Amino acid sequence: MNLKHLLIIIFVLTSSCAPNPSGQTASPALTTADSPPATPAAPTFTALPTSTDTPLPTDTPLPTGTPTLTPLPTVENLPAKVIADKLSCRYGPGAEYLYLFAFNATTRIKLIGRTDANNWVWVANKDQNNRDNNCWVNTKFIEIDGNPGQLPIVYPGLKLPVSPYYPGPAWATAERKDDGKVVISWEPVPISPGKYEDENMQQYIIEVWRCENGQIIFETLGTNFPFITVDADEPGCSVASHGRVFVQEKHGYGGPVEIPWPPAVTP
Repeated sequence: MNLKHLLIIIFVLTSSCAPNPSGQTASPALTTADSPPATPAAPTFTALPTSTDTPLPTDTPLPTGTPTLTPLPTVENLPAKVIADKLSCRYGPGAEYLYLFAFNATTRIKLIGRTDANNWVWVANKDQNNRDNNCWVNTKFIEIDGNPGQLPIVYPGLKLPVSPYYPGPAWATAERKDDGKVVISWEPVPISPGKYEDENMQQYIIEVWRCENGQIIFETLGTNFPFITVDADEPGCSVASHGRVFVQEKHGYGGPVEIPWPPAVTP
């Protein structure tokens, strides 16, 4: 080794051993494994698209009102045929009224009216002098071409033949019993035996419009006594129950007198 090379080596060694002028020990360089992990960036979220689906409709409650019943159209008359061997046609709409005459089986008749609440209908008829002699029959004994409910209501309204001999009762009363029965009484009006049409005729006719199962029922009752009991009358009808009393004799009817009907009591 020459002197030149020796001087270079000494210079290098001397430089590496020189003190740090700042007085701090140099830190070794950090490797990748020793570096603190980088703080991860805050994640970003992509908002989901708002649904464009139309929401399902909610159920709409159906109306709860009471349906309105459409009345039947009225017709002037209906044809019918008698299906009983003999069918009594009477002065009033019930089996208790005076007998006028009878139709034979298969007779064709014309119906021109009805009552407001029973199954009797009014028949058009002419007498021998071609005068109106209309009378009443029960629909159970005829075959009707159509619906009798479409006939016009003519009773009450039609007047019964008037008796030239006897007036009707001057008064009537009625009492309701605990069992729902109604006891009716009225002024007695005695008639002579010669004024009976036959042995089956009853001296008094009682017409009753009573309530049963929410409907008004029209009934005709007959008796020879100045009192009678109606077996059933209930609350719950739109029309108040009512009634009237006639005196009946073979020439016609006296009265009527209205019955002061006791109101039905709701239990």
